[in-house]
Amino acid sequence: MATQREKKEEMLELRDLSVSIEGKEILKGIDLTIRCGETHVLFGPNGSGKTSLLMAIMGFPRYEVTRGGIFFAGEEITSLPPYERARRGIGIMFQRPPTVRGISLRQMLEMCSRNDMDVESAAGDMNMGEFLSRDLNLGFSGGEIKRSELLQLQAQNPDLVLLDEPESGVDMENLNLVGKAIRRLLQKDLVRKRNKCGLIITHTGYILDYVEADHGHVLCNGTIVCSGNPREQLEGIRRYGFEECATCTR
Repeated sequence: MATQREKKEEMLELRDLSVSIEGKEILKGIDLTIRCGETHVLFGPNGSGKTSLLMAIMGFPRYEVTRGGIFFAGEEITSLPPYERARRGIGIMFQRPPTVRGISLRQMLEMCSRNDMDVESAAGDMNMGEFLSRDLNLGFSGGEIKRSELLQLQAQNPDLVLLDEPESGVDMENLNLVGKAIRRLLQKDLVRKRNKCGLIITHTGYILDYVEADHGHVLCNGTIVCSGNPREQLEGIRRYGFEECATCTR
């Protein structure tokens, strides 16, 4: 039985989580625990259920939990709507967020701010100052959308950060900028004990050149088939492909 201290350290816990979309099972019996200060990375081929897992954790109604449960900071949140999960400290960076006409990036940052962020300074650090007055994501490039999403996460200041392929669509010049922003969100540059934790989806693994992960998992056909050292996993995937992960007995 876990001690009270251990329970507090478990930020996110998925217990035998199964998820369906319109009656089709997408995720099957997922068990995953992320503790305070930890960063986990999730590898997997396209269509394996990676994005569906993040959406289920965030509570979007299309992703129906059919078995198991989702626990955050010791509280079961399986039935809570997305805005309640956000209030409790879960934030997500979408891979393809919608365009929102009539709401500027500045207004969005001010609405979701939990920490009195200096909007001008933060936007300047992300090379997004000229975008503050523009409608959210309207005409933004792939890299600009990612930087916009990270700015919103900085304003929200969540305890659990969910990142859906943060390197996708970002050129090499801006990948370092994105990596620095993620490290700030996850308190990677702090010497003292970190309180933030993260779950990062990646298809290519490039983000690991900028953000160190503590644990890695491989998702294939809706099931976690392998957990271990993320660098070793990435090397194995690059050499042998995801098929090897499904049959690996290590």
